[in-house]
Amino acid sequence: MLKLTFLGTSAGVPTKQRNVTALAIECMNPHSSGVQQGSRQQNNQSKKSRPWVLIDCGEGTQQQLLHTKLSLHQLAAICITHVHGDHCYGLPGLLASAAMSGRREPLTLIAPKAIATLLDAIIVTTELYLPFALNFVAIEEVLAEQGDTNKVNISLSDQHQLDIDITPLSHRVASHAFGITQTISRRILNTDKLVADGIPASALWGKLQQGEDVTTEGNRQLRSVDYVDNEIQRTRVVVAGDNDTPNLLSKAVINADLLVHEATYTHEVLTKIHAKNPDYDPMHSSAHVVGTFAQKMNLKNIILTHFSARYQGFDNPNSKTPNMAHIRLDAESVYEGNLWLAADFDQYMVDGAIESASNQEGSQKDNCVQYIGSARSD
Repeated sequence: MLKLTFLGTSAGVPTKQRNVTALAIECMNPHSSGVQQGSRQQNNQSKKSRPWVLIDCGEGTQQQLLHTKLSLHQLAAICITHVHGDHCYGLPGLLASAAMSGRREPLTLIAPKAIATLLDAIIVTTELYLPFALNFVAIEEVLAEQGDTNKVNISLSDQHQLDIDITPLSHRVASHAFGITQTISRRILNTDKLVADGIPASALWGKLQQGEDVTTEGNRQLRSVDYVDNEIQRTRVVVAGDNDTPNLLSKAVINADLLVHEATYTHEVLTKIHAKNPDYDPMHSSAHVVGTFAQKMNLKNIILTHFSARYQGFDNPNSKTPNMAHIRLDAESVYEGNLWLAADFDQYMVDGAIESASNQEGSQKDNCVQYIGSARSD
């Protein structure tokens, strides 16, 4: 399961209620700790054992983090969608704070090549010292590789993997979407079958669950495959950077549990902007455009973010002041699925389908995305 925390939801500039773009995604494995009880597991996973990924890092992101329980020591990767300042100006400060807080573990940074140039300049001019390895992955190089290799794999454990794939978008500069796919695998021991077959609890049970074939004291051979079911849970979230053409995500959103996409304007405002200055195209999406795409692709869940500072945070469709109701209604006029408008510190839990040997198609909750409240710790 993936836990999303919106650290910034404003477009271009911060407002009193919204910071500029940043999104934290915690990779939660409900089977990583707890007490095994037959085919079920009791679990209260420690927050310290939840690795997380940061998508974009606008100015002030590290300040936003102070209002959450997220730690820079558990940060596994940073992904920057494009080079505009509201998506990357906070990166140098965040890295510096990670260093000053004692981080020593390597950190993966997936970003345009220009971000490496920016960091090199800051390191030289400000004497920034990073006591940890910064493993830089250039988006341009990943996309240039032949074949279906536009993925970066992050191994969180032997049974917990994260794949990050990249999709080019359409914006004033090269912009990208990141597909975050979490795969959790585990072996479930069929204790009822073992007891029915006259095999009492012993160390052999543990070996069977680990995939080993064993021999009992009575010289009876037991195959792991006969007593263990391999279960896999995949959760996929697609997070788009700035983009005026959602159709570019048609392939990326197949089998996605959730799409997070910018909705900088309503369709009416975007049309007025184009009419007022035909020579200038902000190359952003309206809520209407995103909703139309999501409906066409039969997406069950979308979260809109990156709102123009002109839209106030309240929801009142009768108000003449631009507000969230106008964004919401713009999307709802064409989209019938589950829709949320993100606010700073909003948290959402996303559960993907569970597949097993006995259920190849997988089982999915009716609503795999749930709003779970605010991350603010004060």
